[in-house]
Amino acid sequence: MTEDWRRLDRRTVLVTAAVLAGVAAGAALPVFFGLTGSMPAWKALGWVGTGAALLIGGGAAADYVRWRRTRYRIGAARAELHTGLLLVKRRSLARERIRSVDMTANPLLRVLGLVKVRIGTGENTGGGESTLELDPVSRGEGERLRRELLARTVSADEDTTHDGALAELDRHWIRYAPVSFVAPLLGGAAAGAVMQVSEWFGAQGKVIDWIGDRFEDTSILSMILVLVLLATLVGTVGALGLWVEMWWNYRLEREPGGTLRVRRGLLTARSISIEERRLRGVELVEPLGVRMCRAARVDAVATGLVEDEEDEHADHKTLLPPAPRAVADRVAAQVLREPEPPTSAPLTVHPRAARTRRLRWALASALAPVAVLAVLGAALTPVLLYIAAACALVLTPLAVLLALDAYRNLGHGITGGYLVARSGTIRKTTVALQRGGVIGWTVKQSYFQRRVGVLTLTATTAAGEGAYDIHDADHSEGLAFAAEAVPDLLAPFLEPVGEMPKARSTVR
Repeated sequence: MTEDWRRLDRRTVLVTAAVLAGVAAGAALPVFFGLTGSMPAWKALGWVGTGAALLIGGGAAADYVRWRRTRYRIGAARAELHTGLLLVKRRSLARERIRSVDMTANPLLRVLGLVKVRIGTGENTGGGESTLELDPVSRGEGERLRRELLARTVSADEDTTHDGALAELDRHWIRYAPVSFVAPLLGGAAAGAVMQVSEWFGAQGKVIDWIGDRFEDTSILSMILVLVLLATLVGTVGALGLWVEMWWNYRLEREPGGTLRVRRGLLTARSISIEERRLRGVELVEPLGVRMCRAARVDAVATGLVEDEEDEHADHKTLLPPAPRAVADRVAAQVLREPEPPTSAPLTVHPRAARTRRLRWALASALAPVAVLAVLGAALTPVLLYIAAACALVLTPLAVLLALDAYRNLGHGITGGYLVARSGTIRKTTVALQRGGVIGWTVKQSYFQRRVGVLTLTATTAAGEGAYDIHDADHSEGLAFAAEAVPDLLAPFLEPVGEMPKARSTVR
């Protein structure tokens, strides 16, 4: 039986009016003061009030028309959405192709008991043709749609040992927020925002003079250090606040029928569903600061995780925020239904030529600006020569340390049904990819790689980033690994020379 056509929640008009009222209130004050310079205050207030009323009334009327012209229904075979006044759009998705039903609710929607529902097929098509968006419906209706569209029959032989909650929020994980790259970025953004706002009001010079007065009796170096520390402190507070907003009430669970669901958010609540049939593996991500604290986050390698421009910072693929490495490995194993985490399996050590290549690249990158400063110093002023010497003293050992760390982090291997690849130093990643999910191999070997007998393998897949690299592997071991990981895919292009060598496995 086909379900009757339904409408969005009529409170969408109230939501639009409330949002536009906030916009009008934010713009009213500067506009009012701007108008009082050329007309009486009562007249300026009338103009501002009229403009605000037109903005709120016009926006609410337009949204009312949208509500009247939008309807949807969930049939036995298709999910359909009709919308539009002058340009009518009729879109539908086959129910058998629906792979995700995600729900988002900002603070205003949560107060009203509403959610925005995005129904997707998991296909990377442009223009949003693979999704239907219902904005908004009631929270109960959103849950009903999610249960109905993602309902799967549980077979008698299905493994249910990993069903239920896989991970829940541990408040101690907040300690990893300040060591992420977000903290310095937020600190720099805050300093830039102060200067930009002061320029809007014509007070940038006064702000600079005020800062100069505070550090009148201190050296320039001390002033820079204090300002950097203040920006870092602001960035740390911002990173903590952002973490709380994103990950409060976090819960990862597997529902009967094989759907992974991530729920999180303090002010804006999000519910993200990933059907296991779309899952091709997991990726452990360890940014430098987080890795120094022996922590990692877990991302899903799945098909169709496309983030639209409106929600590009929602981290749709993240299954676990930065957490202790042991917890991350356990969650990775449970997500993949494996007794042991593939991400902690012993990996093949790459040849010393890979280390030499990284040292050369790192030293070249560090000494290039030093050379430029030295040349300019010799031509212009000796001050630049001192700066070049200081940069050389700092950058050279740092480059060597990062290069050696990058080499230690290289590795690849096969464990069960997964191939594992690890690389990176500033952002170390370990990906466990289903061997059956690899649809192609790309073998790249530059002139310098050929000279030292190494190559780069790229596993192509329809999930995640689409391609995962294994950098500077030994020539024979790399080809043997690719042939063993996905039999018959690379074999037709290899010349048989005796017995195919086996990739050695070494614990590091």
